[in-house]
Amino acid sequence: MSDFKYKKDVLYCENINLEKLCEQIGTPFYVYSKKTLLDNYRKLKAAFRSVNPLICYSVKANSNLAVLNTLVKAGSGLDIVSGGELFRAKKIKCPADKIVYASVGKTEPEIADAIKYGIRMFNVESVPELIKINSCAVKMCKKVDIALRINPDVEPKTHKYITTGKKETKFGIDMDTAWEVFNDKDKFRSVNLCGIHLHIGSQILTPAPFVKAINKTSNFIGKLKKNNINITTLNIGGGLGIIYDNESPATAAEFAAKILPSLKKLDLKIILEPGRFIAGNAGAFVCSVTYVKDTPVKRFLIIDGAMNDLVRPSLYGAYHSILPLIRRKENDVFEKCERISDVVGPVCESGDFLGKERKIDVSAGGRLAVLGAGAYGFVMSSNYNSRPRVPEILVSGKIFTVVRERETYNDLIKGEMF
Repeated sequence: MSDFKYKKDVLYCENINLEKLCEQIGTPFYVYSKKTLLDNYRKLKAAFRSVNPLICYSVKANSNLAVLNTLVKAGSGLDIVSGGELFRAKKIKCPADKIVYASVGKTEPEIADAIKYGIRMFNVESVPELIKINSCAVKMCKKVDIALRINPDVEPKTHKYITTGKKETKFGIDMDTAWEVFNDKDKFRSVNLCGIHLHIGSQILTPAPFVKAINKTSNFIGKLKKNNINITTLNIGGGLGIIYDNESPATAAEFAAKILPSLKKLDLKIILEPGRFIAGNAGAFVCSVTYVKDTPVKRFLIIDGAMNDLVRPSLYGAYHSILPLIRRKENDVFEKCERISDVVGPVCESGDFLGKERKIDVSAGGRLAVLGAGAYGFVMSSNYNSRPRVPEILVSGKIFTVVRERETYNDLIKGEMF
């Protein structure tokens, strides 16, 4: 459940009145619910408790230090994909044995830094990467644990940009190549090939693709075992979907009910890498309407937020619910807005929109909340059109904290010279 709800016709995040928060902070900004973050993490932990998994929150979904610290303090590990994300993990003192490292393009300095910190495991995406990690480990006189990321060629039925388990994507290793690698493991003396990693995509609404991928992988693991190759860890990735519009995603308990029978048969250490499931509905992007522009064919609500702040609608055609912070009433009945509007930003691109064909009753100066923006929101923002990035706010009950300050114009040109 989300903790963004109306109270007396005003939208709240937990116990914070968002209209009043706008007056204090100014718009636009991102706001996150600490309670929702923790509730979502605990739902997943409870659903899979029978296999005692290591849950490694996917940092790429929302990498704010306060978000990471909240989850790590609750017992979560971290799934990282870059040296910068490792830097963040170290800043909040995430235990090294709770960090797993994915990504198709790890550089030698990034690999060495992770080995030095003592991370739990690398998820390896290619043979050249495995050679590179082994070489780094040799130089550092270390032996590191490796999970090969298997590409099971399973259709997750999600957007093509977030499909990662098909043969034609850049991710993972096909099973034939993986078989050869495991059987040639003696060539890699400084790595311990002890795990298999899966990640078939994101915003997956049904357990069926997971079941298919895990069953294919189980057969592969059985084949390895018969060849005296011991696997100790299975990382099933993340990708559980959330509600943006009218989706009906399976709950954590429903996912677990379908997946656990296959996992229990394997008797391996299980790792999960949720991101969107934990952070997605824990955040909103709040903005103000600068102008209402009526044309002969359409109404535009021109807001102070833009595609540089939240790129998902422009990049993926993604849908986000957009609500007014104050609901209008007439004679104690909510007004029904019949006028259709596009919610657009000031960036000089026709693709600069956060919502199209919406029934939203708001005037210039009114404020809106774009929901489901806790994952892949701020982390994908940019300074396009020389727009400073917005602040991030973390709410806990009746208390809010600015956990990232609003950028200034001077921040825009930091490091530049003429």
